This record gives sequence, structure tokens and C-alpha cells, in this order.
Amino acid sequence: MADAYLETTKWEGNTPNHTYLLEGDKLYAYIKAGTNEPFYFQSWMRFEKRGRTFKKLSKNPFEAVAKDPDLIEVTGSKGDTYYVNPVEKTCTCPGFTFRGKCKHVELEK
Repeated sequence: MADAYLETTKWEGNTPNHTYLLEGDKLYAYIKAGTNEPFYFQSWMRFEKRGRTFKKLSKNPFEAVAKDPDLIEVTGSKGDTYYVNPVEKTCTCPGFTFRGKCKHVELEK
């Protein structure tokens, strides 16, 4: 299971630290410093953590979803709650995040 981490590296100059959704050395998404909008990758990327410091966040900002009237709340097979946007054909589940498709979107067609 991926967890959210805030980078705490002390950089020279004004380099900002972002928030990352990581599992080991796999990067699934990030939130740019100064924003609240996550960017999800179609598939994970290798992420080098050597020489950097991070703080694990107790509240995962990648799970927060703004209430959008187009969103449909669904329950996954393991009881987790996800949100499907049938107009944009997107879902907040890990399957859609990693592969760009999932059964939740297919069910809402």
C-alpha cells in the first residue's frame, strides 16, 4: 500500500519540497508545493530517495476528493471507498491510478 510523504530535504536556494505518494522506490503521484491538486501517473515511476529526507503523513492528501456533483461513490472489493467520474471516465482507485482503467469505470458506463 502506498503512503503519502512530505519531502523535508534542506536544499540550497529556493527549491520547494513536494508531497509524494510512494511505495518503496515506486512513485505513483505527487502534489506540487503550494497546491492541493494531486498529479497521478498512468503507471508508477522509479523514485530515488537517496540523499533526501521525508516525513510520513498521518492524513493522506491523495485520498481527499473534493465533492463534485458528477462523482459517484463506490465501494471496492476490500471495502475501500473510491470516486468515479462517469463523465471524464476516471476513478480514484489504485487500479485506475496505475493502469488508467478499472472495473469501477466500466461498471458506470
